[in-house]
Amino acid sequence: MKISAAQIAQILEGEIVGDVSAEVSGLSKIDDGKQNTLSFLANPAYTDFIYTTKASLVIVADSFEPERDLPEGCTLIKVKDPYAGFAKLLELYNQIRHDKSGTDATASVHTDAEVGEGAYIGALTVVEAGARIGKGAKIYGQCYIGADAVIGAETLIHPGVRILSNCEIGANCVINAGAVIGGDGFGFAPNSENNYNKVAQIGNVVIEDHVEIGANTTIDRATLGSTVIRRGAKIDNLIQIAHNVEIGENTVIASQTGIAGSTKIGRNCMIGGQVGIIGHLTIADGTKIAAQSGIGSSITREDSVLQGSPAFQIGDYKRSYVGYRKLPELMKEVRELREALAALKRNTEV
Repeated sequence: MKISAAQIAQILEGEIVGDVSAEVSGLSKIDDGKQNTLSFLANPAYTDFIYTTKASLVIVADSFEPERDLPEGCTLIKVKDPYAGFAKLLELYNQIRHDKSGTDATASVHTDAEVGEGAYIGALTVVEAGARIGKGAKIYGQCYIGADAVIGAETLIHPGVRILSNCEIGANCVINAGAVIGGDGFGFAPNSENNYNKVAQIGNVVIEDHVEIGANTTIDRATLGSTVIRRGAKIDNLIQIAHNVEIGENTVIASQTGIAGSTKIGRNCMIGGQVGIIGHLTIADGTKIAAQSGIGSSITREDSVLQGSPAFQIGDYKRSYVGYRKLPELMKEVRELREALAALKRNTEV
C-alpha cells in the first residue's frame, strides 16, 4: 500500500517541506532509512542521521530547521510531536493490516457458536459450542476457543492462542501468540500416603477491556470464582499468573514475572521483569517493584517503591547495597584491626 506526503500531512495535521507528491510504501528507522519508506526524528541524539538517511519522508518536530542540505529526495513533514505522530501512523497501519473478516475454509466453528458481524476466524482455528465472538474480533490461525468462551468486540487474538472453556475476554484486547488463558490452576492436596490428589479447577478467567497479554504468557483459571485481569492492564511475554489472582486497572508487568495464587495486585502498579510474588498477598495501588525482586509479604502503603529479595523500600535497599559492595574492604579492615589489637595486647603483657 502506498501513501503520499499529502495524505500523511492531512492525517497528522502537519506541514510538508519538499515534494508534496512523494509516496512511501513502508516504514524504517532514521538510521537505517530506505527509499520509499517513512521515518521519524524525535530524539536529538539521532539528528545527524537525517543528513544521510535514504528515507523518502521523515516526520520531524515543527521547530526543526536543517543545519545543512538534506539528502536528495528527502521530504519533511513537520508536526507538533513527531513520536506521537509516527505512533498514530503505526496504529493506522496496524488497523489496515488486520482489516479482514470472514471464516477460513479450514477453520472449525461449531454450529452453536456465535460469530459477530465483521469478525475473522483464521485457518485451522477451532471454536467450540456456545462460544461467542464479538463484532469485528480477529482470531488468527491455529487458535482454540473453548466451549462458552466469550471474545469481546474488536479484540485481536494472534496465532496459536488457547482460550479455554468459560473464559471471558473483553473488548479491544490483544492476546499475543502462544498465550494460554484458562489452563488449570496448580491445585493439589496431599493424602495420607504422601501423594497428591488434584483439586478440580472449575472457575474461569475474566479479562476486562483494553488489556494486552504477551506471547506465551499463561493465566490459570480459578479454583472457584474468577482469575481477573482488570481494564487497561498490560502483561508482557512469558508471565505466569496463577489461579484466583487479581490484577488491578492499568497495572503493567514485565517479562518472566511469576504471581502465585490468590494474590491481589492493585491498580496503576509497575512490576519489573523476573519478579516473584508469593500467594495470598495484597499489593497496594501504585506500587513499583524493581526487576528480580522477591515479594514475600503484603505491601499496604500505596505508591511504595521496592527492590531486593526479599524486597524492601528502594532507598534502604540502595544504602544497604553500598555497604554490601564494601564488605570485602570492611572485612580486610576488621582483620587488620584484630591483628593490631592482638599485637598491642602481647606488647602490653610483656
